[in-house]
Amino acid sequence: MENVATHTYPYVNLTKPGIIMGNVITSAGGFALASRGGFNFLLFLVTLLGISLIIASACVCNNYIDRTSDGMMERTKNRPLVQGVISTRSALVFALILGLAGASLLYAFVNLLALSVALFGFLVYVMLYSFSKHRSIHGTLIGSVAGAVPPVVGYCAASSSFDGGALIFFLILAMWQMPHFFAIAIRRIEEYAAANIPVLPIVKGVKATKIQMVCYILIFTMATSMLTLFGYAGLGFLIATALLGLTWLALCIKGFKSTNDTLWARQMFLFSLVVIMGLCAVIPFSV
Repeated sequence: MENVATHTYPYVNLTKPGIIMGNVITSAGGFALASRGGFNFLLFLVTLLGISLIIASACVCNNYIDRTSDGMMERTKNRPLVQGVISTRSALVFALILGLAGASLLYAFVNLLALSVALFGFLVYVMLYSFSKHRSIHGTLIGSVAGAVPPVVGYCAASSSFDGGALIFFLILAMWQMPHFFAIAIRRIEEYAAANIPVLPIVKGVKATKIQMVCYILIFTMATSMLTLFGYAGLGFLIATALLGLTWLALCIKGFKSTNDTLWARQMFLFSLVVIMGLCAVIPFSV
């Protein structure tokens, strides 16, 4: 058993389980939002499994593309492809198997719309984000598009349609992604500089990044209110997300007086997780 675990763990690590888990939570939120009381539990499980496999495939591909720069960063230098624990060929075959399995599940048991949206997210993440992040500060914005796709897949799986609710939820998640990642970039600014990745805090400075974070949180908070205003969520959702958004905004503004940007960025990152988990958790009780 120990030998199996030793050989299996690097492959699991290659799929970035933390990213998969985060996207499963938002996908579940999208599914619940579109269900509006008619919750199909079996469809829910199949959808999450299909999405997870496609995300895992995308993460393996991203690991392959980033294997050189990953070796220059403290938090990524021990990844399997950097250490040579897994060959690049094995990684690509693994990614192909994961992707085909996930796509097959969504095609056979969910619907073509959900599959199409999932494949769109896969292509944006692998083909656009993975390469643009090494060349432009706009890679973060492209990544936010990819990160906002899984909840839309969940939404489309439950509703078999792409409507205003799906579009608003996409906007909410895209806006959440930006300050979430900027917090990581500020906290790890020296590592990104060492890997020659042009994130906003390096190119434009930390203060300019904080200003953009305020703007994105404001848009995020306004976007969450749109779900209630257009009848996709109830008053409880509006109150809960407004409290989360305004608290997040207050913490962000506090950063302009911070004497320790690394500590503040860590607080922003952690609270961004509270925000998204709180948002998704309140949906089933407010639709």
